[in-house]
Amino acid sequence: MLDTNTITMDSFYELTDAEDFFEFFGIEYDTNLVNVKRFHIMKEYGTLIKTGMQNLTENEEQLLDFLKFSLLRVYGDYQSGHAPSAADVWEMFKDGKLSGCLSCTPSPTQTQGASCAC
Repeated sequence: MLDTNTITMDSFYELTDAEDFFEFFGIEYDTNLVNVKRFHIMKEYGTLIKTGMQNLTENEEQLLDFLKFSLLRVYGDYQSGHAPSAADVWEMFKDGKLSGCLSCTPSPTQTQGASCAC
C-alpha cells in the first residue's frame, strides 16, 4: 500500500504499477479501463511527462501538479476514446496554470472543465 501522505518526487519515482500512479495522486479510476488500456495509458503518460520533467525542475510542487494533471488528461481522454498529443498537454500547462482542460466534463455554459479547478 502506498503512503499517499508523502507526495514527493522521490516517492513518485518509486511508483511501478498504473494503479500506483492513480492512488498516489488520489485519482479515482475505473479498474476495468485501466486493466484494458494500461499499456496505452502509461505509454502516453510517459510521453507527456517528459516535457514537464525537463522544464519544471526547479519547483517540485508545480512539477507534481503537472504530473497529476497529465495523468488526469490521459485517463480522461481514454475514457472518452481520445488520446492527446504531448504537445497539446504541455501547451495547456506550460505557464504553470491549467488552461482549457478537457479532462473533466464542462457544463453547456462553460468553455473549460468543471471538476479539476482548471
